[in-house]
Amino acid sequence: MDEVKKSVGFSDYIYILFRWKNFLVINLLLIVLVTTGITFLIPKTYKSTTVVMIPPESPLGLSGLSGLVGGKSSPVSLGAKLFGSANSSEDVLLGILNSRTMLTMVINKFELLKYYEIDDNNLDKGLKAFVGDLSFDLNEYSMIEVSVINKNPVECAKIANYFIYLLDSLNIKLNIEQALNNRKFIEQRYLKNLLDLKFAEDSLHILQKKYGIFAVPEQLSVAVKAAAEIEAQLMAKEVSTYFIKQQYGENSPQYQGALAEVNMLKAKVMELKNSDNVSKESNVFFPFNKVSDITLNYFRYLRQVEIQSKILELVLPMYEQAKVEEQKKIPTIAVLDKAQIPQLKNGPKKLFIILFVMFFAFFVHIVLVLRGNGVMKAQAFGNPLLIAEHRFFAKLSSLYKVKQ
Repeated sequence: MDEVKKSVGFSDYIYILFRWKNFLVINLLLIVLVTTGITFLIPKTYKSTTVVMIPPESPLGLSGLSGLVGGKSSPVSLGAKLFGSANSSEDVLLGILNSRTMLTMVINKFELLKYYEIDDNNLDKGLKAFVGDLSFDLNEYSMIEVSVINKNPVECAKIANYFIYLLDSLNIKLNIEQALNNRKFIEQRYLKNLLDLKFAEDSLHILQKKYGIFAVPEQLSVAVKAAAEIEAQLMAKEVSTYFIKQQYGENSPQYQGALAEVNMLKAKVMELKNSDNVSKESNVFFPFNKVSDITLNYFRYLRQVEIQSKILELVLPMYEQAKVEEQKKIPTIAVLDKAQIPQLKNGPKKLFIILFVMFFAFFVHIVLVLRGNGVMKAQAFGNPLLIAEHRFFAKLSSLYKVKQ
């Protein structure tokens, strides 16, 4: 006859667990009792939390002053952005809290190496253990929560508050150092700007003093008009002299006088065009033969003066602001909730531990029961390991009186 193979169903598995019920119940009960006893041996821990926020921008601070003096695009406002008057960001504060410098200072302050029972004074071990009892997070309102877990509720609150004290102190120190570096940098640029401005002003002054220049376009216009008038007088006088010559002759006093006037006008025209002496005698005219060079140099020097003056308008407020920032030691954070001594324990969470161990042990026992049931039904064994397993589960079934 053909052998009929019966498929294993859910009820079959239930029946297997029922037969091994003594093994399951007794072992799980023992495990729960042992776990419960162990949880009572675990020391209690407490958690204290403090909440801090970055203060809003003060209307009386430098950033507020920048709004009064020229608006957002003013040099003062630009300096506020470049040289640290803006408030610290949450990322910067979280970076300071997680820094090795900060953690080391707290460990040394509260002798936490002894607390964590690190006998060899290994700081790295202390940092690793300490970090597990800390949390620095941003809550849903973008405020920083600093939480500390410790066996002593009083020390727990002290450590949390000390973190905030150090955070503000280190942040102020870093801001002052940054402001110092900024002040040194901008001071160098400011002093260079003063030298460049002085050189441009001196060069312009020398050119003005040499040629009597004060306003090139206006003086040039006046000089051209004057020269045109003199040349017009010269032409008119030459015509008049010609008629005098025709009427009175070359040797007549009238002709000689008119000719002298013509020669004088010609000399004046030539002086305006070619001579340098006119600039020494007049505060308006300057020689036409050097107009292009004088004009070019004048506008170059004038442009340099204007450029350096504009730079000074930008650099000077930034320099003054950097000096103020260097001396500023006002708090950079505000404590919203100071850490209090906790009255409820944070751990251990006994019920969670017991349930976790119980479910894990139950899963392991189910695997053992199913494996043992299969080994016990085996008729032949292909290797010594299966034989050893069969003997082990046979002893278990005998010990816990498992029905076969």
